[in-house]
Amino acid sequence: MNTPLAERIRPKNLEDYISQQHLIGTEGSIKKQLDAGILSSIILWGPPGTGKTTLANILAKETGRPFYTLSAIDSGVAAVREVIERAKKSDNLFSHGNPILFIDEIHRFSKAQQDSLLGAVEKGWITLIGATTENPSFEVIPALLSRCQVYTLNSFNKDDLLALIERAITTDEVLSKKKIELKETDSLLMLSGGDARKLLNLLEVVIQSQKGDKITITNKLVQSIAQTTTARYDKLGEQHYDIASALIKSIRGSDPNAAVYWLARMIEGGEDVKFIARRLLILASEDIGNANPTALLVANNCFQAVNVIGYPESRIILSQCVIYLASSAKSNASYEAINKAQSLVKQTGNLSVPLSIRNAPTKLMKELGYGENYAYAHNYEGNFTPHEFMPDEIKGTTFYKPGNNPRENKLKAYLKSLWKDKYNF
Repeated sequence: MNTPLAERIRPKNLEDYISQQHLIGTEGSIKKQLDAGILSSIILWGPPGTGKTTLANILAKETGRPFYTLSAIDSGVAAVREVIERAKKSDNLFSHGNPILFIDEIHRFSKAQQDSLLGAVEKGWITLIGATTENPSFEVIPALLSRCQVYTLNSFNKDDLLALIERAITTDEVLSKKKIELKETDSLLMLSGGDARKLLNLLEVVIQSQKGDKITITNKLVQSIAQTTTARYDKLGEQHYDIASALIKSIRGSDPNAAVYWLARMIEGGEDVKFIARRLLILASEDIGNANPTALLVANNCFQAVNVIGYPESRIILSQCVIYLASSAKSNASYEAINKAQSLVKQTGNLSVPLSIRNAPTKLMKELGYGENYAYAHNYEGNFTPHEFMPDEIKGTTFYKPGNNPRENKLKAYLKSLWKDKYNF
């Protein structure tokens, strides 16, 4: 049978859909729309193999609407307009709701292609469902993004993947006829990386490699098969995130040689130049931060430059940036600080802003004490005077702890000179 396993066991309804309960579970945002008999235009954002295409097909079936599909890889403006015209003429336009247009890899659509969707979405001729592995904030034009709800799909967790394997070997028309023993599954799970399609493809290859109908799956067997079948680089999925992770970890680990190697792998694999540059920009703040603030400027200039220049010359700019970032002092103190602050906000809720630092644009607010006793720093020597800026319930909390590097050691000394013992570094 030539149909891949992932396609053979693709779920046809929400009951069989594994994972993404935050969207399709009882309290899920998409489930609530379906229960209310509505479905707005949406963007499904998540890594490969998380069920974006499957969910789009199920939503069409659940709502009973006509379903049109396009791939951004091989569809132009003319194809989009043709589908929109067909949707406008659909007999089901009013009886079952407007047709659904599913666009896979919507981040690969140009601005002109995305513009061609605006009128149809706004006028309700179609309900758009776009699928993307890239951040829609960067890859979908604002006008279209404002007309869609963005829903994030997560990589499958261990329980999801195990359930998927069990379903495959017990319900698939091919595998269910074999006697398959799952002696070990760690390698299957590890190599899948939370990608359901990758998991099923690997499972099928492992089973097909064995003779007879009695098969025992072990970690050793899976690893031996995977070594001979893993692609060099697949920018649409397979090793896309693994090699991106290797690049980031090499830079974080201050190894410019390894970093340039993984960069070369991505470039030779045809990776989108913006995908690489965007991750370098994030890393410059997350892993270097105030240990070397110039790193963010370098990464941002790299991002701007490669967007203008493109391949092949962008490889030189990317290489310079990667080597600079890898060779830089490192600190994740700013990243840790915002994590801690957000965590506390979630625990404590909306604490009141101290009266002394509230804005007082009206006479009534001034009479109520807004802004009273605020100490304007520039009125004091050294442009500083101690003042309490935190809500009373959490005053004294320390989020930012400077890293142990020359630049942040200077920041630490400066803050301690101002705040004395208040800052607990």
